[in-house]
Amino acid sequence: MTSAVSRIPAADSVQALVHFEQLLRFETDCWDVHHALTNGLQDFVLIDVRGESLFVQGHIDGAINIPHPRLNEKRLVDFPPETLFVVYCAGPHCNGTEKAAIRLAKLGRPVKKMIGGVTGWLDEGFELVSQEVELCN
Repeated sequence: MTSAVSRIPAADSVQALVHFEQLLRFETDCWDVHHALTNGLQDFVLIDVRGESLFVQGHIDGAINIPHPRLNEKRLVDFPPETLFVVYCAGPHCNGTEKAAIRLAKLGRPVKKMIGGVTGWLDEGFELVSQEVELCN
């Protein structure tokens, strides 16, 4: 008898490699973002895609706020076309990151989502800041 874990066989190593490399082309995690921010390695623009009121209550230091429904070319005009955007929302229960990523991709912009969002950030023990910083309206 097999477990639910092994009932469907695992992919072979070549398939697994392709799958997981592809996955990392679309997402990053809280630790990688935190490491980049705290070590002067930020080569991306971090966008909090939640509403302004949630952003003001607490956001990742260094993030700008562009709620996902307002993501458009006009708001991105100051960023070169090759700029990598990393988007985050409230957490795994929120699909704002996917909505933002779709908008950015449709605009031809490189994009990754930060898995976990604010919930993941706090779960990792990282802090939020609550002052208004770079609100984009």
